Amino acid sequence: MTLRSPVVRRDIAVIVIALLLAYAYVLPRWADWSQNSRLNLTRALVEQNTVRIDSYVHNTGDYALYRGHAYTDKAPGPSLAAVPFYALAQPLIDQPTISKQLERLAGGGALSNTLNPEGSGLNRDKIQTFVAQVLLTLIIIALPSALSALVLERLLASWGVTRGARLSLVLAYGLATPFAIYAGNFYSHSLVAALCITAAALLFWLAEGRGTWMRALLIGLLMGYAVISEYPAALICGALGIYAIVRLRPRYVAWIIGGGLVPVVLMLVYDMVAFGTPLPIGYSHSALWQDQHHTGFMSISYPSLEALWGLTFGGFRGLFVRAPWLLLAGAGAWIWWRSGKRRAELIAIGAGTVLTTIFYASSIMWWGGFGVGPRYLVPIIPLLALMAAPAISTLWKHRLGASLLIALIILSTALTWIEGTAGQSFPPDTIRATWAGYVLPQWAEGSVARNLGSALGLSGALSLLPLLLAVAGLLALLAVPMRPQSGEQPATQAASALS
Repeated sequence: MTLRSPVVRRDIAVIVIALLLAYAYVLPRWADWSQNSRLNLTRALVEQNTVRIDSYVHNTGDYALYRGHAYTDKAPGPSLAAVPFYALAQPLIDQPTISKQLERLAGGGALSNTLNPEGSGLNRDKIQTFVAQVLLTLIIIALPSALSALVLERLLASWGVTRGARLSLVLAYGLATPFAIYAGNFYSHSLVAALCITAAALLFWLAEGRGTWMRALLIGLLMGYAVISEYPAALICGALGIYAIVRLRPRYVAWIIGGGLVPVVLMLVYDMVAFGTPLPIGYSHSALWQDQHHTGFMSISYPSLEALWGLTFGGFRGLFVRAPWLLLAGAGAWIWWRSGKRRAELIAIGAGTVLTTIFYASSIMWWGGFGVGPRYLVPIIPLLALMAAPAISTLWKHRLGASLLIALIILSTALTWIEGTAGQSFPPDTIRATWAGYVLPQWAEGSVARNLGSALGLSGALSLLPLLLAVAGLLALLAVPMRPQSGEQPATQAASALS
């Protein structure tokens, strides 16, 4: 069915609204070093016209020291993207009337009870910074993340995946993996996942003859920005680049390269201004973790079985422990290959997935500090979801298979959100028994991450009830039958997967 179909338009609206609501409902973590480091660069650029974060560095340990000044040690992509939006929002946030209203809201109800009693409490600067964090997270991270689910749904539809199978897959991707948690925080990982899957979809369509040089230029821009937002994204983009060279006309490849150079040049200019070199070397000047960053090449040495297990099946950070439905990617890849269709596309996303996993399994800090699951692997989650499509399509054809699939997705959703909303900070890396040592005790104490419900006075698990009811109500709309337009093929009779 095309975008003109009322069913498709409704599906698109429900997907985007439900995901945006989920990502925006649970507020970004307070006093999070990684997020603060990125936001500090944005604030420094807008408020002081500098890349130095000297005035803001007190709120983070993730910073670089170079020639007596502090800089973020993160890839600059998300921070730079946020600059125009913060420049527009900052004067409004600073208005006295708005500031007083924000202070009143933050100081009352269950929200104030989430603050550390031993902390410094609330002040106007903290509240204004947090409001900026919420707004920028919504625009720069949450919105692209929600739209990436829409892109994935449209790609699956164009490949003939039936409506029920693709909606199950897309909602599982958007709600039942750690991608969902990072989509609501000012980290780079969900943004990079969104950029990569969007670039991949546009690239695959371009290879099928759908698009012009403008699409090729956009593909390059997306891949380039993914790289300057999280440098190892170059592994995924490199695999997609090889696919482009093999499948596309040289002029399209040239446009992709040209588009990719735009954000790369932006990064080079930033690095020259900050560190006097075009190389991205922030981590080499990190104030903390010097032993780790100087082990091997920027903490990268060689793959270890411990890290590989820990990233995939380990209880501490394992991806498949938290989102077991993603295991269907293995069966899906096998079905996909056996079908003989679109093997080049499978090789491209499979290579990006494997290379990224091996890369992070080679890091001395593969777990990534405080986090929900393996945050470094979030960019490959949409690739795994795409590989799972044939297996999900197969299960969806049978009542028992569909029931098992739905149960698996519900389990993954529960695991994702129970861990992702436990406590006022992400599970620390000092507690290896994450669930027994942190998640369950936080829930037992009623310590649930700050959210819109707690801002309205609800506390503990009850604060998440409005989100659950709202998302369930939206998803229920997907089951409401709609009469197809004249000449339109019913959704249940769509072509087979990957046709």
